[in-house]
Amino acid sequence: MRLIAVPLDVMLEDFDIVIEDDRWAAVDLEARAHAAARATLGHLGLDAEAAEMTLLACDDSRIAALNEDFRGKARATNVLSWPAEERGAVTPGGDPLPVAPGIDGMLELGDIALAFETCAAEAAAAEKPLDAHVTHLIVHGLLHLLGYDHENDPDATLMEGLEREILGKMGYDDPYKENGP
Repeated sequence: MRLIAVPLDVMLEDFDIVIEDDRWAAVDLEARAHAAARATLGHLGLDAEAAEMTLLACDDSRIAALNEDFRGKARATNVLSWPAEERGAVTPGGDPLPVAPGIDGMLELGDIALAFETCAAEAAAAEKPLDAHVTHLIVHGLLHLLGYDHENDPDATLMEGLEREILGKMGYDDPYKENGP
């Protein structure tokens, strides 16, 4: 396993990608991350150029260890998020607390991790391109960094609605649409 840090261009001031698994080369992760961040932050009226965050592209084993360490769940998952600060809504279905720039004017958002095997298996099961599914999961992770959640029905309705709107503007299908007749 190799570790590569890929700093992104000026589209996002401080957005690093750390690639721990070579299989992520199958996805243009830099393009997906940029597009998802610009679309998500822009949709919410935030300046993507002032965003600070890190994306870890790892495998199921690594994310399972992180999931156990941070959530007490010893299993792989598709995406994990660590917000820089707690921004959750005061009431279910309400908007989270706004992101305030730091002294340097930057928006410290936090960290996201994606697991290759789980993401690839979910994309295949849903008959979706891996790029599209990964883009959805980055949008999903970003919304978590911004204080959105899906722990109860009102919060899930709000968050999933935002995901549909953001991904729709990006030209992607509704990620929650059921396949089949």
